[in-house]
Amino acid sequence: MTVSVSIEFLSKTLPFKGLPAEQLQAVIEVARQRRVPRDAYFFQQGDQAAVFYTLLQGKAKLTQLTPDGHQVLMRFVNSGDSFGVIAALESAEHPLSAQTVSDCLALTWDSQTLASLLERFPKLAINALQMVSLHHQELQNRYLELATERVERRIAHAVLRLVQQAGQKVEQGILINLPLSRQDLAEMTGTTLYTVSRIISRWEEQGIARTGRKRLLIRRPHDLVAIAEDLLR
Repeated sequence: MTVSVSIEFLSKTLPFKGLPAEQLQAVIEVARQRRVPRDAYFFQQGDQAAVFYTLLQGKAKLTQLTPDGHQVLMRFVNSGDSFGVIAALESAEHPLSAQTVSDCLALTWDSQTLASLLERFPKLAINALQMVSLHHQELQNRYLELATERVERRIAHAVLRLVQQAGQKVEQGILINLPLSRQDLAEMTGTTLYTVSRIISRWEEQGIARTGRKRLLIRRPHDLVAIAEDLLR
């Protein structure tokens, strides 16, 4: 069963932002829809990049497998987020895996269709380039954090990125409503599970955060920003 997709919804997503209504309608008309159940994959690392996705419903995570077999969480994607833009390149392989954390529904465009759209609509091509640039900048920032920052600052930056990706305002603060483990944070920040547990426990004692059932509640976001920006020393 397909779901009706509005021009308004698509116009708010990064790849299609700024396209006129008639172009957005053309994009919708050539799109397909794909449902993927929880804990399944849109694609896995090393697969041929043959499809570009925009998530309509659900949540997924992008992970990368290191040469020694460790899975590293790169980021989460939510409704309205797009991924797999590398499908625009001929014979490319996915550098990441995209695994669902809930039942998902996505709009899809195969490589040939995507290439045709990029040729027809220059604004779409510019937006796609911006997507790649933003992801590259994020990776550069994370590398710089690993090379120069104390581990507590790295963890604070990682949590703040998750707040931007999936934070929900609740009465007690901001809830990162994702299945996030301390091991995930350790892999994201290049440290150990013990170190993450020690720092998160200290934040709980200080009233900055609260954890439970793989969920993280940020009770004092401004204090977390201060840690990330090294303003408390």
